Amino acid sequence: MRAPTPVQKDGPRINDEIRSRDVQLIDQEGTNHGKVEFRDAFARAQEAGLDLVEIAPNSVPPVCKIMDFGKFKFQEQKKAAEARKRQKIVEIKEIKLRPMIDDHDYDTKMKAMKRFFEEGDKVKITLRFRGREMAHQDLGQKLLNRVKGDVVEFAKVEQEPKYEGRQIIMVLAPR
Repeated sequence: MRAPTPVQKDGPRINDEIRSRDVQLIDQEGTNHGKVEFRDAFARAQEAGLDLVEIAPNSVPPVCKIMDFGKFKFQEQKKAAEARKRQKIVEIKEIKLRPMIDDHDYDTKMKAMKRFFEEGDKVKITLRFRGREMAHQDLGQKLLNRVKGDVVEFAKVEQEPKYEGRQIIMVLAPR
């Protein structure tokens, strides 16, 4: 007995494309008929006016089911479309801050951040230092700690603050 070859084409093999002498047959009602010769299984499918579809090609012997292949393909397409529809692509939104930000500007940035979290997006906070601000990096650290405290109820820190040259980057994700 030879090992079954893996499926080469898109989707399962049907009818004459099945290259195994014996198959495990399941009829249209779902009844398992055990190991049957391919010719007998194919004849049963033709009698019923349906297709013989190879469901599990890598098992020994391959599992084949008698079904309407067109209907089967249509249902598979519907399942794939439904899965794509439910899928949410997470984006990373960026908010840029400066160490000496004013309270009103800070509140505006926080409102935008909260809206991003409600939409299910991640937020990357970039705190940029210019000129002499590099001498006061502790102010930047305090600002990022303030941001962490303000978003604790609807976000969590995914990446702790990290220095990259003249800026500090922190990533927050929605809870």
